[in-house]
Parts: sequence; C-alpha cells; structure tokens
Amino acid sequence: MAKSKYRGRDIETTKDNTWIFSDTKQDVSEDAYCKCGHCGLEATVEDHDGCLGTLVGVVNACCGHGVESEAYVQFADGSCIRGKDAKTIQHILKRASIN
Repeated sequence: MAKSKYRGRDIETTKDNTWIFSDTKQDVSEDAYCKCGHCGLEATVEDHDGCLGTLVGVVNACCGHGVESEAYVQFADGSCIRGKDAKTIQHILKRASIN
C-alpha cells in the first residue's frame, strides 16, 4: 500500500490501486474539493486553496497544506517560486487580491 498526502490530508492506495483518504476511506476522486487537512478550509469553486483564494497575476499556487517546502507560486511567464519565499509572496498577494 502506498501512502501520500492530498490537500494536507493523509491518503493511501487500496488493493486495486485506488487512492482513498486514510481517515474516512472515501475515494479521493469523489471529494477532490475536500477541506485542507491543515487549515480546514475548502477549495474555492475555481479549485484554489481556500486560504489563498484568487491571487492577482498568478497562474497556479499551493499553500503547502502545512508543509512550507511544498508551497509554490507560478507566474504567467513560467517562473515559479517555492517554499518560504512562496509563502511570503502569497501573503503579499493575498493582501492585494480580491477574494
């Protein structure tokens, strides 16, 4: 059985290689917009992390769900900032964005 994380929640594979949440045993694909295992907020309807919302000038971003090294911000020019610097940028952009 493989183990990983999805939106800050523990997940694992079943015998037929389906990913399920370790706590509820629910199929991950049936709850793709689940609450973050770290902050408890649900993803937005646009599938953005609930704690970030829509960030101006950003193509993709992830809060890291409690793991700072997994946080990132990707910009339209293809550049990507990760880890602690990404968290700093997210904080600045959140203050400037309309959520």
